[in-house]
Parts: sequence; structure tokens; C-alpha cells
Amino acid sequence: MSAGSKPTGKVHPRSIALLNGEGISTEGYYSKSWNDLPATPDIVLSVCGNAANETCPTYLGSAIRSHWGVEDPAHVEGSEEEITAAFMTAYRILRYRIEQLLALPLDELQHDREHLKTELDRIGNLLP
Repeated sequence: MSAGSKPTGKVHPRSIALLNGEGISTEGYYSKSWNDLPATPDIVLSVCGNAANETCPTYLGSAIRSHWGVEDPAHVEGSEEEITAAFMTAYRILRYRIEQLLALPLDELQHDREHLKTELDRIGNLLP
């Protein structure tokens, strides 16, 4: 699930184009508030560069939290090439970190919240 504290109401068109170009379906994607999540997550990963200092809603109190800060490419200014490069950089960083997460022994770590948190924090500092 993906959500944020200040959704814009739409997914950035460059994000949609990049994901589609990578063969990732974006059907049904939309910008939503964390207040509209269909379930309470077990893990909350903040990814925007400035999100680490935001307060999460109280209903997320039991979730394991980690910050995987990546600069938001939607705020980059410059040439078309520079903006496209910023979106690709964010994509590559997040994809790499997600791959590292999925490579963890999650069956074991689900019973050790402290170790899982340590691993999530470690992954949040990795770069491809």
C-alpha cells in the first residue's frame, strides 16, 4: 500500500510513464491519504526526503517504522534530461531497496521485530 500525509490527488505523470516503461502496471494507482488505507500496515516506510520528521497517525502506533529517504523527483527543476534522470534515480534507489527487503528471511524476521527494524534501517541507507 502507498499513501502520504499530503496527497496531491494524482500520481505524477512522469512516475506513471516511468513505471509503465519498466513494465509495471499502474492501473488503479492514485494519490491517497494514509487515512484512507484499507488496512493498518505492519511496516511503515517513509520514502520522501523530508518525511522522516513527520508525525505518523496514532493508528499506526504498532507499525515498525523506518525511513528510506529519497529526494522527491517531482520537485526537481532543470532540463527535461535532468528531470527524467531524477525520476530514474529515485526509481533505481527504491527498486534496489525493495529487492533487498524481499531478499530478507522474512519468515524468520516476522517474529523478531527488533532485528527486522535493524534490517529495514540498514536497507534504507543502501544505494545501488
